[in-house]
Amino acid sequence: MSADAPVLLMADDRACTFTRYAVRALTPGRLVLLRFAEVRRDLSDDYLRETAHLPAFWVRAGVPLEEEVRRYETWAAALPARPERFCNPSEPRQAVAQRFAALAGLPHLTEQQVAWVRDKAAMKDKFRELGLRTARYARVADAAGVERFAAVCGWPLVLKPVDSFACVDTFRLTGPSSCPDPAVFGSREWMVEEYLGGTEWEVCALIHAGEVLDAWPSAMPCRPLDIVDGAMNANISVATGEGPPVDLRGMLQRIATGMGLDHGYVHMEFFLIDGEVYAGEIGVRPAGCEITANHGHAYGFDVFGAALDVYLGRRPLLRYGERRCAGDLLLPLPGSGVVRAITPGEELLRIPGVVDAVLKVDVGDVVAARRASHNASGYVHVTGTSIGEVENRMREVLGTFTIDVAPAVQPREAGATHP
Repeated sequence: MSADAPVLLMADDRACTFTRYAVRALTPGRLVLLRFAEVRRDLSDDYLRETAHLPAFWVRAGVPLEEEVRRYETWAAALPARPERFCNPSEPRQAVAQRFAALAGLPHLTEQQVAWVRDKAAMKDKFRELGLRTARYARVADAAGVERFAAVCGWPLVLKPVDSFACVDTFRLTGPSSCPDPAVFGSREWMVEEYLGGTEWEVCALIHAGEVLDAWPSAMPCRPLDIVDGAMNANISVATGEGPPVDLRGMLQRIATGMGLDHGYVHMEFFLIDGEVYAGEIGVRPAGCEITANHGHAYGFDVFGAALDVYLGRRPLLRYGERRCAGDLLLPLPGSGVVRAITPGEELLRIPGVVDAVLKVDVGDVVAARRASHNASGYVHVTGTSIGEVENRMREVLGTFTIDVAPAVQPREAGATHP
């Protein structure tokens, strides 16, 4: 982007595709990174070397944020140009990053907006206030609360922390015996909700000056709660006529207006049950896994550039060159330990429809699997003329891909050495 673009301060707590795009796309001096010492372990040494040419402000752990912002102001005054815009791609850092931006006088989500997009109970209350259907839910503090809710809604139920993401610590409960250990409830705030049937979909959108510019639906071959228990981990952007018969742009505009969202990337899960839409959850940040990239492959446009534009205060031109289906398939990471063998990406690229293959681990790496929807050893992007064709090609990839992990004593997360 041009040298006269506003300087962007971007929260950076992991090596995501969007951040890497911004590093490449913005001219020198136009990008500043905001990092948090408490999650330094999530940034590999390789990634830190890769981004060493960029100015980066580290928020110290255990220090009042107001003090850190004062220190940042002095630090930023010495830069060639101060940041004028802000972007936070991180879900777990949402509250602290937006508060930092507010204290620094940068565009940000308010405390109330953060509550709507992070506290899933408050989120559902807001959806209902805006006239959207949602699953019935209740905040709970123990197993007895779960059972009281089950007496009204029946089993199965979904139990989750109100601020969870990527299905971390999220469980489908089939009866009283499936409730977690009582000690679990004391560590976080929890909620329980009815398990919805129907078809689960995902949709992403860009907002500029309060307007939802367009909405891009994604099919889910398997539900996230099934994924964390071993089902195929994939999302398929649907740029053809196979998408859900729903006014997605209108639904997201209702939410954006109701929540007062001025700009940014939003993504949302929803359920279609007998022709009726039930709002699931919404995030105001680029979607996880590689969902955002799927839209670029499906519609044939620079989706990351368009997202960067809205965070820089610019209205992107959404010019599409394709109309196909394209999905990301996360490659399995079956356990923790040392990687002894893995199928090379070159072999996966020979499979019809595979347009990109990225392995996050290599032979000899020490990895840690976890129960989360982003647990993976890498990913591929797969294209096709329909949802079914893409899904079939993904299953061919899974039939080809192998990884052998032997037990190790001190595992750490996949991608720590090879982000």
